[in-house]
Amino acid sequence: MRFRTSLLLGSAFVAGALSVSALLPLEHTLGVSLLPPALADALPGNANTAETYRMLSLFGDVFERVRADYVDPVSDRKLIENALNGMLTGLDPHSMYMTPKQFHDMNVQTRGEFGGLGIEVTSDHGLVKVISPIDGTPASKAGIKSGDFIVGVDGKSVEGDSLNDVVHMIQGKPGTKISLTVKRPNVAKLLVFPMTREVITIQVVKSHLEPGAIGYIRIAQFTDQTDSGLRKAYAALTKQANGKLKGLVLDLRNNPGGLLDQAIAVCDDFIKDGEIVSTRARHPQDSQRWNARGEDMTHGLPIVVLTNAGTASASEIVSGALQDHRRAVILGTRTFGKGSVQTVIPLPDGGGMRLTTARYYTPSGRSIQGLGITPDVVVHEEDVAPVLAPQREADLQGAITNVGGAPQNTLPPRTDLPPIVKTIPQKPPKGWPAFDPNKPATDFQLQEALKVVTAMETQQHAAK
Repeated sequence: MRFRTSLLLGSAFVAGALSVSALLPLEHTLGVSLLPPALADALPGNANTAETYRMLSLFGDVFERVRADYVDPVSDRKLIENALNGMLTGLDPHSMYMTPKQFHDMNVQTRGEFGGLGIEVTSDHGLVKVISPIDGTPASKAGIKSGDFIVGVDGKSVEGDSLNDVVHMIQGKPGTKISLTVKRPNVAKLLVFPMTREVITIQVVKSHLEPGAIGYIRIAQFTDQTDSGLRKAYAALTKQANGKLKGLVLDLRNNPGGLLDQAIAVCDDFIKDGEIVSTRARHPQDSQRWNARGEDMTHGLPIVVLTNAGTASASEIVSGALQDHRRAVILGTRTFGKGSVQTVIPLPDGGGMRLTTARYYTPSGRSIQGLGITPDVVVHEEDVAPVLAPQREADLQGAITNVGGAPQNTLPPRTDLPPIVKTIPQKPPKGWPAFDPNKPATDFQLQEALKVVTAMETQQHAAK
């Protein structure tokens, strides 16, 4: 059976706080063992297992009491699903149990097409927080932003509801209407966004040619289509520039991550040799390392990578590898800091579980977990500091610790940056126009990135 390694920062469904051994009473009744080996090892006769056995017995007692006395009838399946969910979501924000439907939806999403509004969400101390809207979706078009809190669906408050329940309410038949009530940091009143559900087809790669023959490529997410889409976009830009492309801006802002193999493939498109990323698991034999395979499709063109607090997981692998190899200049703000690997494991009931199985490390040995990637050139998106700092991995309840990584100052100071970076302002000037995704001239970070990549090309040309 082949498991797929996922680095998507997405829904971490929260359910009950129970554990797993409702099968214990059945085992006694039927006279056969239905416990998995790991739990069977905890039964009497094994060393140091008395406390474990007491807790398994306690679970059976709680299960029977809920079954008999809860105010409304509840199915055994629902109780056990809640128990599975509680066991996994209690570990960290990214491990989770998926019902067969949720598992199917996740598989569809990693192929780049699914139903809904197009929002990546997570749970933040009992509230549903938007990590990022996906480009071109109803949520993005309506104006939902990273950092928004969803507090109502169709006029009904969802504060205190589990993430699983809220996601279920948001999902629905394409073409049907829905409204989300949102609390936005720095905005006093609640905002209401009416939308129409759609079948979401993610355009994972977008591109256009900027003046001066500078290519712009945005990667929205790492799905099965990402690397092939990147290569097609680069080929199209090269053709548009009549074979005289002078540099690239790679936009990874608000990219929540996705598939590890696609992040590695994207790095391999730009790095000729050396390590791309490594993972360290609980068992040393499960640790892995991936190296570049000797091809840079751009033949050394200067690259600037755009990042912000919504740049997470797989997109941090790309940012970190390009930074460590001095293959690109990172411009923007510090990234989210999700440095853990989730393995997606199919289960016998048709569902699945996403289990955190390793931490990943950049080529220099840095662990990004909880820290993120610090850009080489800091440029903020807005000219005012937010009242609330952007939330990152380290702020999430139950986030795993940063272990075993090299110090963040492992890399020596960069000496290859063009002199212009000293003149780049950290925030837009007063009066800068409001950002419009359809008007690149309003994107302050992009405009500063274009200055840097142009200066890099001039410096590179002069050195020849």
